Amino acid sequence: MTQNQRKILYPTLFFIGLILIIFEIKIFRITMIDLSIPIGMILLVGTISFIIDFKNYKKTYKKSRIALYIYSVLQYLISYGFIVCSIFILSNYYFADKELLKKTFEIVERSSLPGREYHREERSPTFRINYNGKIKELVFEHKYYKKMESYDSIEVEVRNGFFGFDILENKKLY
Repeated sequence: MTQNQRKILYPTLFFIGLILIIFEIKIFRITMIDLSIPIGMILLVGTISFIIDFKNYKKTYKKSRIALYIYSVLQYLISYGFIVCSIFILSNYYFADKELLKKTFEIVERSSLPGREYHREERSPTFRINYNGKIKELVFEHKYYKKMESYDSIEVEVRNGFFGFDILENKKLY
C-alpha cells in the first residue's frame, strides 16, 4: 500500500470508528455485559494493530516522536479497537434469539443525566438494578424524571444475545 493510500485509509478508519462508537454505546446500555470486556477488547485489538502497523503509520505521517506515538495510539484504539468491539456488540444484539422473557427487578439506586445541548434542564432519569449479581444502569426518557422517586421496580423483556450476553428490551417502570 502506498503512502497516499494510507493517508486516505487511516482517516477513513478513524471516522468509521467514531461513528460506530455512537451505535456501540446505545447497544451497550441495553446489553448485560461487564464493562471490562469491551474495554479489554478495544485495548487488545488496538495494541496488536499498533505493533503490526506502526512502521507504516510512522512512514505516512512525519511528526515529532511524542506526537507520533499519541496520534498513532489514538488511531489504533479508535479505528481498529472500536471497530472490532462494535462488530462484537452489534453482532450480539442483531443476531440474538427472538424469544423474549419477562423479568422484574427492584431499583437499587436512582440518578439522572443532563439533557442534550441547549436542553440541559431535560434530565434523563437513570435507575440501577441488580441483574444476576451485576449492577446495570438503565436510562429512561426525560418525561419520567419528575416522578422518578415514585418508581420501585422495572420490568424488562430479556432475550439471549448471540454471544450469550443478555439484551434488555421494552423496559417499564412500576
